[in-house]
Amino acid sequence: MSAPHDVTVEVRVNGEPRRATMDARTTLADAIRDHFDLPGTHVGCGEGACGACTVLLDGEDVRGCLVLAAQADGREVTTVEGLEGAAGELHPLQRAFAEQHALQCGFCTPGMLLTALALLREHPDPSEAQVRERLGGNLCRCTGYRGIVAAVRAAASTEPDPPTPGGTP
Repeated sequence: MSAPHDVTVEVRVNGEPRRATMDARTTLADAIRDHFDLPGTHVGCGEGACGACTVLLDGEDVRGCLVLAAQADGREVTTVEGLEGAAGELHPLQRAFAEQHALQCGFCTPGMLLTALALLREHPDPSEAQVRERLGGNLCRCTGYRGIVAAVRAAASTEPDPPTPGGTP
């Protein structure tokens, strides 16, 4: 039996249908981690300022800590786990991050990757200024951003057509 303030949320996460009953106040980031067992989405500040919890909601980058899970009901969510290819290969952005030394502790990386993916979908060949502006809301305390910007620019030339909602290429 559910509690009086519970809601049932049905979403497609990384192309897979997911359903869970949770408190109506549960954030999307917490639902992803606690109800859908996908730990790649990190929660940093809990106030939308750091970008660690960024996911794609119907292809748009959003802060998972600022969106209620109930607001995602019936929609498509992409997490960092959804970047992996069918055969387990790294996404071009993930490869570029490794090649450009764009990560250190890795806490900000999932949010950076999904923000970068949304940028590349909108601007397939972004300028350095465009990359820096878009990533300006994602905080990293380790890298100094040089490698991150270089990785996004490097991935711009290799970015395949992004997966479509429902998980089909």
